[in-house]
Amino acid sequence: MAPQSQLATLDTTILDRLPSYSQTLFAAKTSQGLTFEEIAKELGRNEVAVAAIFYGQAQASTEDVEKLSSILKIPINILEASSITSFPNRGHSGPMPPVEPLIYRLYEIVQNYGYAFKAVLNEKFGDGIMSAIAFSSKVEKEVDSDGVTWVNITLRGKWLPFTRF
Repeated sequence: MAPQSQLATLDTTILDRLPSYSQTLFAAKTSQGLTFEEIAKELGRNEVAVAAIFYGQAQASTEDVEKLSSILKIPINILEASSITSFPNRGHSGPMPPVEPLIYRLYEIVQNYGYAFKAVLNEKFGDGIMSAIAFSSKVEKEVDSDGVTWVNITLRGKWLPFTRF
């Protein structure tokens, strides 16, 4: 169980953009004092994937729902009655461009380095795109020899070459 100050909670300014079950999941997560990493271990999933379920950006399986009900102490009928296992309506959880500083910095990385990433990827893989569907992500914390904390974000997507027709 993590200290309350270390738990990601629901940003109520985006509540109207999220599915109704988001508020239920976040309230239970906070009540139980659990991190996404702890929930992910119980679900057998990646912590970013679990957070995406909470924000309505990923679909939960029936098994995920059963485990979430148990872990978060939410009656299963409440989760089953929600749209948590439905097809997600992705990309609507926040304004564009983002205004939340951390999300904006991620957006800024793509703005500043997007074409550089594209050029290097094209040179290495040819003409195509990186999938955001056949995709996984990992977030790691690194502390260097000077004691400075760094963020490592790994984006792993299947390469999809453009086809000639």
